[in-house]
Amino acid sequence: MDMAKAHRGANGSAARPLRLAAAGAAALLLLLTGCREDGGGGAAQDAAKDGRPAVIAPGRPGEKARTLSPDQALREQPDDSPNAADHAYVRGMIEHHRQALAMSALAPDRASAEGVRRLAGRITAAQKPEIDAMEGWQTRYPAPAPKAAGHDHGAMPGMATEQQLRELEQARGAGFDRLFLRLMTAHHEGALKMAGEALADGNNVLVEEMANEVVATQSAEIHRMRAMG
Repeated sequence: MDMAKAHRGANGSAARPLRLAAAGAAALLLLLTGCREDGGGGAAQDAAKDGRPAVIAPGRPGEKARTLSPDQALREQPDDSPNAADHAYVRGMIEHHRQALAMSALAPDRASAEGVRRLAGRITAAQKPEIDAMEGWQTRYPAPAPKAAGHDHGAMPGMATEQQLRELEQARGAGFDRLFLRLMTAHHEGALKMAGEALADGNNVLVEEMANEVVATQSAEIHRMRAMG
């Protein structure tokens, strides 16, 4: 997924810039394809003897780069093990996306504006694959089931209430268009808040990428919906 550099959430505060974990790992794994920068032997020569590429680890400002073996490079990568914030974000955003899909599924038969129908189609096309990616992440990083008392989907920001969903189901034409745009704008603003919390408190690079994708996509859709409404 694309790594958005910085975005602003629904509350107007700047989302935390992308952590340096991914960037640090990428810099750490610069393969030596020509002359080594440090001019020394050691790990680079050992790696060459084994038929493996050597690795340059750039030093801090004023320090020389170090030459590492692939094994050393892997050991020095930042630890991005998922924490509780990562698991909570993925678990919650799956449910958040599912409600957006349910709302969007109503548009083809109820909306009067072609723009609303196209918007609903774009939301569906974007969020279905995101759910698949998040469920794949959960398979890769399983976590104990949360306690029932702390897993209230209705408490997630932006989620429509049951009453609001019933009103949306019953609406038709221009009334549906107005209600859909109002509810979906609030829904997206809630997603931005959740993504901002994950970026601030999470630790896993993959979750960071997913959260940045949500920020980028849904920020653009919020602007579009406001222009339509």
